[in-house]
Amino acid sequence: MNNRNIIIRPETSGDRRAVEHLIRESFWNVYRPGCSEHHVTHVLRDDPAFVKELDFVMEQDGRLIGQNLFVRTVIQADDGREIGVLTMGPICIAPELQRQGYGKLLLDATLEKAAAMGFGAVLFEGNIAFYGKSGFTYASEFGIRYHDLPEDADASFFLCRELIPGYLDGVTGVYLTPQAYYADDADVEVFDKAFPPKEKQKLPGQIFG
Repeated sequence: MNNRNIIIRPETSGDRRAVEHLIRESFWNVYRPGCSEHHVTHVLRDDPAFVKELDFVMEQDGRLIGQNLFVRTVIQADDGREIGVLTMGPICIAPELQRQGYGKLLLDATLEKAAAMGFGAVLFEGNIAFYGKSGFTYASEFGIRYHDLPEDADASFFLCRELIPGYLDGVTGVYLTPQAYYADDADVEVFDKAFPPKEKQKLPGQIFG
């Protein structure tokens, strides 16, 4: 990977359609036939919880190759407090550049920006094999539970990283996913018609049918 020609910068209004196209290409048929992540991103930008200062794109030689964004949410603590935290994503890298170090570079740089803004922790759903390299661990180690998940269910997908050391000391409770992440299938179908046709495929390893 050649870092010299890489720029990580804030997303502009002029980037938006290209970003949605990149996200669609990156997630298509990965977790379900087709994808909804490009629609989720489109909706998140207008959500009050969206952090505009933490909406980034990655370019190489002037070409858009990656993006990441952050959204405010809370932990409903067992002692009655609401603890402000961030969630993250969609985060993606162009399919042909995946598994070459670009994703970690983007992730680490954007987490550094979030920490500089004073946010205390990031919680989200992801693969520990990748995100563990950037300091994430299982949220259960912090005593944070994923909403609506039975106690005996596998929560290894639910990850956390403190941006301020000790921010979650003494905190146990339930994490709430922002509502904008829940895409209505009908809305996704309508939104997707504005993009070039792509074949939806049911593939092994997909989480949703």
